[in-house]
Amino acid sequence: MMVGMGAVCTTLIAGVEAIRQGLAKPVGSLTQMGTIRLGKRTDGTTPLIKDFLPIAQLEDLVFTGWDIFGGNLYGASKTAAVLDNETLEKIRPYLESIEPMPAAFDQNYVKRLTATKIKSGKNKRDLAEQLRKDIQAFKKKTDRQVVIWTGSTEIFLTPSAVHQSLAAFEKGMDNDDPGIAPSQLYAWAALTEGIPFINGAPNLTVDIPAMYELSRKMNAPICGRDFKTGQTLIKSVLAPAFKARMLGVSGWFSTNILGNRDGEVLDDPASFKTKEESKLGLLDLILQPELYPDLYKDIFHKVRINYYPPRGDAKEGWDNIDIFGWLGYPMQLKVDFLCRDSILAAPLALDLCLFMDLAARTPSLKGLGIQEWLSFYFKAPDSAPGVYPEHDLFIQQMKMKNTLRHIMGEDLITHLGLDYYGQ
Repeated sequence: MMVGMGAVCTTLIAGVEAIRQGLAKPVGSLTQMGTIRLGKRTDGTTPLIKDFLPIAQLEDLVFTGWDIFGGNLYGASKTAAVLDNETLEKIRPYLESIEPMPAAFDQNYVKRLTATKIKSGKNKRDLAEQLRKDIQAFKKKTDRQVVIWTGSTEIFLTPSAVHQSLAAFEKGMDNDDPGIAPSQLYAWAALTEGIPFINGAPNLTVDIPAMYELSRKMNAPICGRDFKTGQTLIKSVLAPAFKARMLGVSGWFSTNILGNRDGEVLDDPASFKTKEESKLGLLDLILQPELYPDLYKDIFHKVRINYYPPRGDAKEGWDNIDIFGWLGYPMQLKVDFLCRDSILAAPLALDLCLFMDLAARTPSLKGLGIQEWLSFYFKAPDSAPGVYPEHDLFIQQMKMKNTLRHIMGEDLITHLGLDYYGQ
Protein backbone atom coordinates (compact mmCIF):
# COMPACT_ATOMS: atom_id res chain seq x y z
CA MET A 1 0.00 0.00 0.00
CA MET A 2 1.70 3.11 -1.28
CA VAL A 3 1.08 6.67 -0.14
CA GLY A 4 1.68 8.99 -3.08
CA MET A 5 1.48 7.20 -6.42
CA GLY A 6 3.73 9.49 -8.43
CA ALA A 7 7.14 8.99 -10.02
CA VAL A 8 8.74 6.63 -7.47
CA CYS A 9 5.60 4.58 -6.98
CA THR A 10 4.74 4.17 -10.67
CA THR A 11 8.36 3.35 -11.50
CA LEU A 12 8.32 0.62 -8.86
CA ILE A 13 4.98 -0.89 -9.84
CA ALA A 14 5.60 -0.70 -13.58
CA GLY A 15 9.07 -2.11 -13.02
CA VAL A 16 7.82 -5.08 -11.02
CA GLU A 17 5.26 -5.90 -13.70
CA ALA A 18 7.88 -5.55 -16.46
CA ILE A 19 10.15 -7.94 -14.54
CA ARG A 20 7.29 -10.39 -14.00
CA GLN A 21 6.66 -10.35 -17.76
CA GLY A 22 10.34 -10.97 -18.50
CA LEU A 23 10.87 -7.55 -20.06
CA ALA A 24 13.65 -6.37 -17.72
CA LYS A 25 15.93 -7.32 -14.82
CA PRO A 26 15.59 -6.03 -11.22
CA VAL A 27 18.83 -4.06 -11.30
CA GLY A 28 19.45 -2.14 -8.08
CA SER A 29 17.42 -4.49 -5.88
CA LEU A 30 19.43 -6.28 -3.20
CA THR A 31 16.58 -8.69 -2.46
CA GLN A 32 16.40 -9.79 -6.10
CA MET A 33 20.02 -9.71 -7.29
CA GLY A 34 22.16 -9.61 -4.13
CA THR A 35 23.90 -12.51 -2.43
CA ILE A 36 24.89 -13.25 1.15
CA ARG A 37 27.98 -15.15 2.26
CA LEU A 38 27.45 -17.91 4.82
CA GLY A 39 30.34 -19.36 6.81
CA LYS A 40 33.99 -19.04 5.79
CA ARG A 41 35.25 -17.68 2.50
CA THR A 42 36.63 -21.14 1.80
CA ASP A 43 33.18 -22.73 2.17
CA GLY A 44 31.96 -21.21 -1.08
CA THR A 45 28.40 -20.80 0.23
CA THR A 46 26.91 -17.60 -1.18
CA PRO A 47 23.20 -17.96 -1.99
CA LEU A 48 20.99 -15.30 -3.46
CA ILE A 49 19.26 -13.37 -0.70
CA LYS A 50 15.85 -14.18 -2.19
CA ASP A 51 16.69 -17.89 -1.94
CA PHE A 52 18.16 -17.65 1.56
CA LEU A 53 15.24 -15.79 3.16
CA PRO A 54 11.49 -16.51 3.22
CA ILE A 55 10.66 -13.23 1.51
CA ALA A 56 7.64 -12.68 -0.70
CA GLN A 57 8.06 -13.41 -4.39
CA LEU A 58 7.45 -10.73 -7.00
CA GLU A 59 4.68 -12.84 -8.49
CA ASP A 60 2.75 -12.56 -5.21
CA LEU A 61 2.84 -8.77 -4.86
CA VAL A 62 -0.43 -6.82 -5.10
CA PHE A 63 -0.36 -3.03 -5.23
CA THR A 64 -2.78 -0.34 -4.13
CA GLY A 65 -2.48 3.07 -2.53
CA TRP A 66 -3.59 6.66 -2.22
CA ASP A 67 -2.91 9.74 -4.31
CA ILE A 68 -4.10 13.34 -4.49
CA PHE A 69 -4.66 13.23 -8.26
CA GLY A 70 -7.25 11.22 -10.15
CA GLY A 71 -6.75 8.65 -12.90
CA ASN A 72 -5.06 5.28 -13.09
CA LEU A 73 -1.38 4.33 -12.89
CA TYR A 74 -0.90 4.29 -16.64
CA GLY A 75 -1.80 7.98 -16.76
CA ALA A 76 0.33 8.66 -13.69
CA SER A 77 3.28 6.87 -15.31
CA LYS A 78 2.91 8.98 -18.45
CA THR A 79 2.84 12.14 -16.33
CA ALA A 80 5.92 11.06 -14.38
CA ALA A 81 7.74 10.44 -17.70
CA VAL A 82 10.35 8.17 -16.14
CA LEU A 83 9.89 5.00 -18.22
CA ASP A 84 9.86 4.85 -22.00
CA ASN A 85 6.60 4.53 -23.92
CA GLU A 86 7.53 1.13 -25.37
CA THR A 87 7.76 -0.40 -21.89
CA LEU A 88 4.62 1.32 -20.66
CA GLU A 89 2.54 0.14 -23.63
CA LYS A 90 3.51 -3.49 -22.98
CA ILE A 91 2.20 -3.30 -19.42
CA ARG A 92 -0.56 -0.77 -20.03
CA PRO A 93 -3.52 -3.05 -19.15
CA TYR A 94 -1.99 -3.84 -15.77
CA LEU A 95 -1.28 -0.20 -14.96
CA GLU A 96 -4.77 0.85 -16.06
CA SER A 97 -6.24 -1.68 -13.61
CA ILE A 98 -4.84 0.21 -10.60
CA GLU A 99 -6.57 3.41 -9.56
CA PRO A 100 -5.46 5.16 -6.36
CA MET A 101 -7.87 5.79 -3.49
CA PRO A 102 -8.54 9.40 -2.44
CA ALA A 103 -5.79 10.69 -0.18
CA ALA A 104 -5.72 12.34 3.23
CA PHE A 105 -4.10 15.64 2.30
CA ASP A 106 -3.64 19.15 3.64
CA GLN A 107 -1.99 21.76 1.42
CA ASN A 108 -0.61 23.52 4.49
CA TYR A 109 1.98 20.72 4.67
CA VAL A 110 2.86 20.52 0.94
CA LYS A 111 2.30 24.01 -0.40
CA ARG A 112 3.27 23.54 -4.07
CA LEU A 113 0.70 20.82 -4.85
CA THR A 114 -3.01 21.34 -5.52
CA ALA A 115 -5.01 18.17 -4.95
CA THR A 116 -7.96 16.99 -7.02
CA LYS A 117 -8.87 13.73 -5.25
CA ILE A 118 -8.85 13.84 -1.46
CA LYS A 119 -10.85 12.69 1.53
CA SER A 120 -12.89 15.06 3.64
CA GLY A 121 -13.61 14.67 7.33
CA LYS A 122 -14.62 16.57 10.42
CA ASN A 123 -11.10 16.35 11.90
CA LYS A 124 -7.78 14.53 11.59
CA ARG A 125 -9.07 11.57 13.58
CA ASP A 126 -11.89 11.16 11.07
CA LEU A 127 -9.42 11.17 8.18
CA ALA A 128 -7.21 8.63 9.93
CA GLU A 129 -10.19 6.35 10.57
CA GLN A 130 -11.07 6.55 6.86
CA LEU A 131 -7.53 5.40 6.07
CA ARG A 132 -7.99 2.52 8.50
CA LYS A 133 -11.12 1.46 6.62
CA ASP A 134 -9.17 1.48 3.35
CA ILE A 135 -6.53 -0.71 4.96
CA GLN A 136 -9.12 -3.06 6.43
CA ALA A 137 -10.71 -3.51 3.00
CA PHE A 138 -7.32 -4.36 1.46
CA LYS A 139 -6.60 -6.82 4.30
CA LYS A 140 -9.66 -8.82 3.23
CA LYS A 141 -8.16 -9.25 -0.25
CA THR A 142 -4.53 -10.03 0.68
CA ASP A 143 -2.61 -12.18 3.16
CA ARG A 144 -0.12 -9.59 4.44
CA GLN A 145 0.35 -5.85 3.99
CA VAL A 146 3.00 -3.12 4.21
CA VAL A 147 2.41 0.65 3.95
CA ILE A 148 5.15 2.83 2.44
CA TRP A 149 5.27 6.62 2.07
CA THR A 150 6.42 7.48 -1.45
CA GLY A 151 4.74 10.86 -1.39
CA SER A 152 6.11 14.38 -1.41
CA THR A 153 8.21 16.02 1.30
CA GLU A 154 6.12 17.80 3.91
CA ILE A 155 7.07 21.07 5.59
CA PHE A 156 9.66 21.03 8.37
CA LEU A 157 8.22 20.07 11.75
CA THR A 158 9.87 19.45 15.10
CA PRO A 159 8.52 17.12 17.81
CA SER A 160 6.09 18.81 20.18
CA ALA A 161 3.89 17.83 23.13
CA VAL A 162 1.38 16.11 20.86
CA HIS A 163 4.05 13.62 19.75
CA GLN A 164 5.26 12.56 23.20
CA SER A 165 2.78 9.73 23.83
CA LEU A 166 0.14 7.75 22.00
CA ALA A 167 -2.59 9.22 24.20
CA ALA A 168 -1.44 12.78 23.44
CA PHE A 169 -1.28 12.01 19.72
CA GLU A 170 -4.77 10.56 19.57
CA LYS A 171 -6.15 13.52 21.50
CA GLY A 172 -4.30 15.78 19.06
CA MET A 173 -6.05 14.12 16.12
CA ASP A 174 -9.39 14.89 17.75
CA ASN A 175 -8.31 18.51 18.21
CA ASP A 176 -6.74 18.98 14.74
CA ASP A 177 -3.35 19.73 16.26
CA PRO A 178 -1.17 21.47 13.61
CA GLY A 179 1.81 19.33 14.68
CA ILE A 180 0.12 16.28 13.14
CA ALA A 181 0.89 16.12 9.41
CA PRO A 182 -0.89 13.84 6.93
CA SER A 183 2.03 11.37 6.84
CA GLN A 184 1.52 10.81 10.58
CA LEU A 185 -2.13 9.95 9.98
CA TYR A 186 -1.13 7.22 7.54
CA ALA A 187 1.45 5.87 9.98
CA TRP A 188 -1.08 5.82 12.83
CA ALA A 189 -3.66 4.05 10.65
CA ALA A 190 -1.21 1.40 9.47
CA LEU A 191 0.32 0.70 12.87
CA THR A 192 -3.09 0.59 14.55
CA GLU A 193 -3.97 -2.14 12.06
CA GLY A 194 -0.74 -3.98 12.96
CA ILE A 195 0.89 -3.21 9.60
CA PRO A 196 4.53 -2.13 9.12
CA PHE A 197 5.14 1.44 7.99
CA ILE A 198 8.08 2.75 5.94
CA ASN A 199 8.83 6.47 5.61
CA GLY A 200 10.61 7.13 2.32
CA ALA A 201 10.65 10.92 2.76
CA PRO A 202 12.36 13.18 5.34
CA ASN A 203 9.06 14.07 7.04
CA LEU A 204 8.57 13.89 10.78
CA THR A 205 6.40 10.77 10.69
CA VAL A 206 7.32 7.67 12.70
CA ASP A 207 10.36 9.13 14.48
CA ILE A 208 8.33 10.33 17.47
CA PRO A 209 7.62 8.69 20.85
CA ALA A 210 3.92 8.20 20.05
CA MET A 211 4.77 6.05 17.02
CA TYR A 212 7.50 4.16 18.90
CA GLU A 213 4.87 3.30 21.51
CA LEU A 214 2.25 2.27 18.97
CA SER A 215 4.71 0.25 16.90
CA ARG A 216 5.84 -1.83 19.85
CA LYS A 217 2.33 -2.20 21.21
CA MET A 218 1.05 -3.60 17.90
CA ASN A 219 4.22 -5.55 16.91
CA ALA A 220 4.22 -3.48 13.72
CA PRO A 221 7.77 -2.56 12.57
CA ILE A 222 8.70 0.98 11.51
CA CYS A 223 11.65 2.41 9.59
CA GLY A 224 12.77 5.60 7.82
CA ARG A 225 13.71 8.33 6.84
CA ASP A 226 14.27 9.47 3.28
CA PHE A 227 15.46 7.05 0.60
CA LYS A 228 19.24 7.22 0.15
CA THR A 229 19.55 7.39 -3.62
CA GLY A 230 21.77 9.89 -5.41
CA GLN A 231 24.02 12.50 -3.85
CA THR A 232 23.72 11.23 -0.29
CA LEU A 233 24.54 7.70 -1.42
CA ILE A 234 27.80 9.04 -2.85
CA LYS A 235 28.50 10.95 0.38
CA SER A 236 28.01 7.83 2.47
CA VAL A 237 30.64 6.12 0.31
CA LEU A 238 33.23 8.92 0.03
CA ALA A 239 33.12 10.28 3.59
CA PRO A 240 33.99 6.88 5.15
CA ALA A 241 36.89 6.59 2.67
CA PHE A 242 38.32 9.96 3.75
CA LYS A 243 37.92 9.03 7.41
CA ALA A 244 39.45 5.57 6.93
CA ARG A 245 42.60 7.17 5.49
CA MET A 246 42.57 10.09 7.98
CA LEU A 247 42.25 12.67 5.22
CA GLY A 248 40.87 16.01 6.36
CA VAL A 249 37.83 17.74 4.89
CA SER A 250 37.57 21.53 4.96
CA GLY A 251 34.49 21.96 2.78
CA TRP A 252 31.76 20.03 0.97
CA PHE A 253 29.45 21.93 -1.35
CA SER A 254 26.52 20.01 -2.85
CA THR A 255 23.96 21.21 -5.33
CA ASN A 256 21.20 19.44 -7.25
CA ILE A 257 19.01 20.26 -10.19
CA LEU A 258 15.78 18.31 -10.43
CA GLY A 259 12.68 18.86 -12.56
CA ASN A 260 10.11 16.34 -11.40
CA ARG A 261 7.28 16.89 -8.90
CA ASP A 262 9.70 16.32 -6.04
CA GLY A 263 11.81 19.20 -7.32
CA GLU A 264 8.72 21.41 -7.55
CA VAL A 265 7.71 20.59 -3.97
CA LEU A 266 11.24 21.23 -2.69
CA ASP A 267 11.18 24.65 -4.34
CA ASP A 268 9.08 25.69 -1.36
CA PRO A 269 11.44 26.78 1.46
CA ALA A 270 9.42 25.00 4.17
CA SER A 271 9.65 21.63 2.38
CA PHE A 272 13.29 22.24 1.41
CA LYS A 273 14.11 22.77 5.10
CA THR A 274 12.89 19.24 5.82
CA LYS A 275 15.08 17.81 3.05
CA GLU A 276 18.06 19.98 3.99
CA GLU A 277 18.04 18.67 7.56
CA SER A 278 18.00 15.12 6.23
CA LYS A 279 20.91 15.69 3.83
CA LEU A 280 23.11 17.75 6.17
CA GLY A 281 23.25 15.39 9.11
CA LEU A 282 25.29 12.48 7.84
CA LEU A 283 28.74 14.09 7.50
CA ASP A 284 29.04 14.93 11.19
CA LEU A 285 27.90 11.46 12.17
CA ILE A 286 30.31 9.74 9.79
CA LEU A 287 33.34 11.99 10.27
CA GLN A 288 32.85 12.55 14.04
CA PRO A 289 34.58 15.95 14.33
CA GLU A 290 34.48 15.74 18.12
CA LEU A 291 36.88 12.78 17.91
CA TYR A 292 38.97 14.16 15.02
CA PRO A 293 39.01 17.95 15.48
CA ASP A 294 42.20 18.46 13.46
CA LEU A 295 40.53 16.87 10.44
CA TYR A 296 36.86 17.80 10.54
CA LYS A 297 35.90 20.38 13.19
CA ASP A 298 35.87 23.33 10.77
CA ILE A 299 34.18 21.65 7.81
CA PHE A 300 31.88 23.92 5.78
CA HIS A 301 28.93 21.86 4.48
CA LYS A 302 26.36 23.40 2.14
CA VAL A 303 23.44 21.74 0.34
CA ARG A 304 21.29 23.26 -2.41
CA ILE A 305 18.39 21.88 -4.47
CA ASN A 306 17.23 23.80 -7.53
CA TYR A 307 14.00 23.18 -9.39
CA TYR A 308 14.76 22.98 -13.10
CA PRO A 309 11.78 21.60 -15.08
CA PRO A 310 13.62 20.72 -18.33
CA ARG A 311 15.62 18.03 -16.50
CA GLY A 312 12.51 16.09 -15.37
CA ASP A 313 13.34 12.99 -13.34
CA ALA A 314 16.97 13.00 -14.56
CA LYS A 315 18.53 14.63 -11.51
CA GLU A 316 22.06 16.03 -11.53
CA GLY A 317 23.96 16.07 -8.25
CA TRP A 318 27.22 18.05 -8.25
CA ASP A 319 29.71 18.01 -5.37
CA ASN A 320 32.85 20.02 -4.79
CA ILE A 321 34.90 18.54 -1.94
CA ASP A 322 37.94 20.29 -0.48
CA ILE A 323 40.18 17.84 1.34
CA PHE A 324 43.70 17.98 2.75
CA GLY A 325 46.39 15.41 3.36
CA TRP A 326 49.92 14.97 4.64
CA LEU A 327 51.24 18.18 6.25
CA GLY A 328 47.92 19.88 5.48
CA TYR A 329 48.40 20.13 1.71
CA PRO A 330 45.05 20.82 -0.02
CA MET A 331 43.40 18.68 -2.70
CA GLN A 332 40.01 18.62 -4.39
CA LEU A 333 37.53 16.05 -5.60
CA LYS A 334 34.60 16.92 -7.88
CA VAL A 335 31.68 14.58 -8.56
CA ASP A 336 28.97 15.12 -11.16
CA PHE A 337 26.34 12.40 -10.77
CA LEU A 338 23.84 12.49 -13.63
CA CYS A 339 21.32 10.07 -12.23
CA ARG A 340 17.66 9.18 -12.51
CA ASP A 341 15.92 9.84 -9.24
CA SER A 342 13.06 7.35 -9.44
CA ILE A 343 15.17 4.66 -11.13
CA LEU A 344 17.41 4.70 -8.04
CA ALA A 345 14.55 4.92 -5.53
CA ALA A 346 12.22 2.23 -6.92
CA PRO A 347 14.40 -0.82 -6.06
CA LEU A 348 14.97 0.59 -2.57
CA ALA A 349 11.22 0.82 -2.04
CA LEU A 350 10.82 -2.76 -3.25
CA ASP A 351 13.52 -4.10 -0.92
CA LEU A 352 12.10 -2.22 2.04
CA CYS A 353 8.60 -3.60 1.48
CA LEU A 354 9.92 -7.16 1.28
CA PHE A 355 12.22 -6.80 4.28
CA MET A 356 9.57 -5.11 6.43
CA ASP A 357 7.11 -7.88 5.61
CA LEU A 358 9.81 -10.31 6.73
CA ALA A 359 10.41 -8.33 9.93
CA ALA A 360 6.71 -8.46 10.76
CA ARG A 361 6.90 -12.28 10.58
CA THR A 362 10.14 -12.60 12.58
CA PRO A 363 9.69 -12.92 16.38
CA SER A 364 13.05 -11.34 17.21
CA LEU A 365 12.35 -8.26 15.04
CA LYS A 366 8.65 -7.45 15.04
CA GLY A 367 8.49 -6.24 18.63
CA LEU A 368 11.50 -3.92 18.37
CA GLY A 369 9.66 -1.03 16.76
CA ILE A 370 12.48 0.70 14.84
CA GLN A 371 14.25 -1.56 12.34
CA GLU A 372 17.67 0.07 12.48
CA TRP A 373 19.19 -2.77 10.44
CA LEU A 374 17.49 -1.19 7.40
CA SER A 375 19.44 2.08 7.80
CA PHE A 376 21.30 1.00 4.62
CA TYR A 377 18.40 2.45 2.63
CA PHE A 378 17.98 5.87 4.29
CA LYS A 379 19.57 9.32 4.36
CA ALA A 380 18.53 9.99 7.95
CA PRO A 381 17.93 6.55 9.46
CA ASP A 382 15.81 6.15 12.56
CA SER A 383 17.53 4.70 15.61
CA ALA A 384 16.69 4.06 19.25
CA PRO A 385 16.44 7.17 21.44
CA GLY A 386 19.90 8.10 22.70
CA VAL A 387 21.68 6.01 20.06
CA TYR A 388 23.26 7.81 17.12
CA PRO A 389 22.44 6.30 13.72
CA GLU A 390 25.07 4.74 11.48
CA HIS A 391 25.47 6.49 8.13
CA ASP A 392 28.55 4.70 6.76
CA LEU A 393 27.18 2.62 3.87
CA PHE A 394 29.57 -0.25 4.55
CA ILE A 395 28.78 -0.46 8.27
CA GLN A 396 25.10 -0.33 7.34
CA GLN A 397 25.52 -3.17 4.86
CA MET A 398 27.36 -5.31 7.41
CA LYS A 399 24.67 -4.63 10.02
CA MET A 400 21.92 -5.59 7.59
CA LYS A 401 23.52 -8.80 6.36
CA ASN A 402 24.45 -9.90 9.88
CA THR A 403 20.84 -9.30 10.93
CA LEU A 404 19.71 -11.58 8.10
CA ARG A 405 22.22 -14.24 9.17
CA HIS A 406 21.07 -13.90 12.78
CA ILE A 407 17.37 -14.39 12.10
CA MET A 408 18.15 -17.46 9.98
CA GLY A 409 20.37 -19.06 12.65
CA GLU A 410 23.63 -18.61 10.75
CA ASP A 411 26.97 -17.51 12.24
CA LEU A 412 27.67 -13.79 12.10
CA ILE A 413 30.62 -12.67 9.97
CA THR A 414 33.16 -10.37 11.66
CA HIS A 415 35.81 -10.47 8.90
CA LEU A 416 38.49 -11.22 11.53
CA GLY A 417 39.85 -14.13 9.47
CA LEU A 418 42.63 -15.26 11.83
CA ASP A 419 41.53 -18.87 11.55
CA TYR A 420 42.70 -18.92 7.94
CA TYR A 421 46.24 -18.47 9.29
CA GLY A 422 46.23 -21.07 12.02
CA GLN A 423 44.92 -18.86 14.86
